[in-house]
Amino acid sequence: MKTKRREMTEAVPRRDISLFDEMDRLFDTMAHRGWMHPFREILPDWTGLDETLAMTPKVDVVDREAEILVRAEVPGVDKDNLQVELAGDLLTITGERKHEETKEEGAFYRSEIAQGSFTRTIRLPAEVAFEETQAEFKDGLLEIHLPKTQKTERRRIDVK
Repeated sequence: MKTKRREMTEAVPRRDISLFDEMDRLFDTMAHRGWMHPFREILPDWTGLDETLAMTPKVDVVDREAEILVRAEVPGVDKDNLQVELAGDLLTITGERKHEETKEEGAFYRSEIAQGSFTRTIRLPAEVAFEETQAEFKDGLLEIHLPKTQKTERRRIDVK
């Protein structure tokens, strides 16, 4: 009998509970899953936010000595569905990814291809000459060359 009692009182190795695990448990016990339902009407709907961010083109802005170069990734967009506007120091790129309707047999298991329109506005770091601005589109990459009205001088400052 002593051996059985001894086996029962020995410590069983367990996983240490971290502070974060304890906080998760505390929140789960205090707030049940439906506690936000009364506030659903006054809070914004964030369900489409991830789809909107997925369609927003990624942009590089390169400040060169004589020009500003803006590169935007717009894969899957036709040249006819792109629009570039310049108003003051704001450059706006608007486009639309159109999806051809095809009959798919079976149910979708996963659908990640973004469809719809997007708009991206970028504030330019310097004044540009609108009349000399050029835009090129090739292989899903839009390049916009914006010549500066005044060349900027760059000087290196020594850090002491």
